[in-house]
Amino acid sequence: MSQALNNPAGGGGPRRDYGATAEGTTPEVSFASAGGSSGFSPTEFMTLSEDIGHNITAVHSSSKQLEKQLKLINTPREQPALREKVHSINKKTNARIQTTSQDLQRLQAVVRHGDKQQRLQLEKLTQEFQSVVEKYSSQQKRISTAMRQTLRQAQESEHENEALAREELLQQQRLEQAGLQQEHDLLVERQRQVEQIESDIIDVNQIMTQLSGLVHEQGEQLDLIENTIERTATNVEEGASELAKAARSRQSYRCKILILLVIAVIIGLVVTGIIVAKLNS
Repeated sequence: MSQALNNPAGGGGPRRDYGATAEGTTPEVSFASAGGSSGFSPTEFMTLSEDIGHNITAVHSSSKQLEKQLKLINTPREQPALREKVHSINKKTNARIQTTSQDLQRLQAVVRHGDKQQRLQLEKLTQEFQSVVEKYSSQQKRISTAMRQTLRQAQESEHENEALAREELLQQQRLEQAGLQQEHDLLVERQRQVEQIESDIIDVNQIMTQLSGLVHEQGEQLDLIENTIERTATNVEEGASELAKAARSRQSYRCKILILLVIAVIIGLVVTGIIVAKLNS
């Protein structure tokens, strides 16, 4: 189980593809109750754990990629290709998060029939997934805000340029109008790309609320196990106490018997002495 976290990309089995979704679709992460399972399946548990660990690593890698792209914003390298790349990263990673959420549901159903170690493994995977999704969502918001800001600056610059062009280049209006129209079209496309990236941002609050429900349920199960262990330990201690009392009672009984025997011997010796004395007299 821990191997799925330390080396999530490992394993000899084929890895499922989590990157394909319909064009322009933003995934809605849901934690609806997973289907019931009739028993614990070690193979399914290991497969799901490895897949979830692999996806956690992939989401973390996507956060790093967005961080690199963020440094290129408001530089000469901020081109349409960069925004398309950001959109592609968002689309694939959102789909991966959706799939991982569903895998966590299935894993939760599986470990209901497992032991405490499997439940701890589920809790660890859930917490790591929660952390990496929070970081990824934060990067999404930062890059979206930066792109929106540069778009606003570009739009303001466009308005200033239009005013100057109307005042200084009236005789070349037709030529300049074509250039401005082209620039405006580029900005419109740029705005569309930025809005598309903004729409890619997933609702991390919804995910956190649903994850907290899973963690709370696991906590209740662990508390039940701990209470059972404590009651067992209490019963063992009470049993040991009763055995000690029985041992002390038996020891006291032996001492009383020994004292009575000594008294009887003393009495016998006294009586014998009296008889012997009378006989001699």
